[in-house]
Amino acid sequence: MFQLTDKVAIVTGGSRGLGRAAAEALAAQGAHVVVTYVRGEAEAKAVVDGITAKGGKAEAIGFDVADMAASEAAIAEASKRLGRLDILVANAGISIDNLLLRVKEEELDRLFAVNVKGTIACARAAIKVMMRARTGRVVLLSSVVGEMGNVGQTAYAATKAALLGVTKSLAREYASRGITVNAVAPGFIESDMTATINAEMKETLLKGVPLGRIGRAEEVAAAVAFLCSDEASYVTGQTLRVNGGMYV
Repeated sequence: MFQLTDKVAIVTGGSRGLGRAAAEALAAQGAHVVVTYVRGEAEAKAVVDGITAKGGKAEAIGFDVADMAASEAAIAEASKRLGRLDILVANAGISIDNLLLRVKEEELDRLFAVNVKGTIACARAAIKVMMRARTGRVVLLSSVVGEMGNVGQTAYAATKAALLGVTKSLAREYASRGITVNAVAPGFIESDMTATINAEMKETLLKGVPLGRIGRAEEVAAAVAFLCSDEASYVTGQTLRVNGGMYV
């Protein structure tokens, strides 16, 4: 199940974290994965090397998703060179956490530029290619915070909530072209960021997770792989929550 042999997938922000896990999961199912990065060239190449070492197909390209023209050009070029584009996983995003009264305007602008504008830019570029083939899978990475909110994350939550509206709207716009658009909303997942949380804070957070543990990036990637597969061909406009019951 969930075989993606001969499919071409672009994973934005695929050099680390959830993006890396998603890229590896798609490649394991047979997809040729294009890993994008903005600054982590070495990390992106390490992901590619890891995939190819296991017999998979992957490459890395660099551009800033917040630059709409750059996103359009990079995705169009990769699609033309590889002859197709079947999957877009719009994972690239940033987090700037602070209480609302301490959030700077430039921080707010950057959050929306990357998380919302960047996601829309990549989705638009990918859908242009997919429309010609009359098939495609688009998966946007949101967050449990976008659904339930969290202290100190008003601005970040706003960007992730926005992606849920984008998901529903794009799903309606392009269903007639055979393109599905869905979101994945991860909860408390092991990452570089959560690794710095002290034991007391971690214990407090886990009290809000019915399954009683932190999730793994691979578990989020499995949800992404499902939504990208033929088995999910009748799923569109949905948000798949991978949060251990943190928000239901």
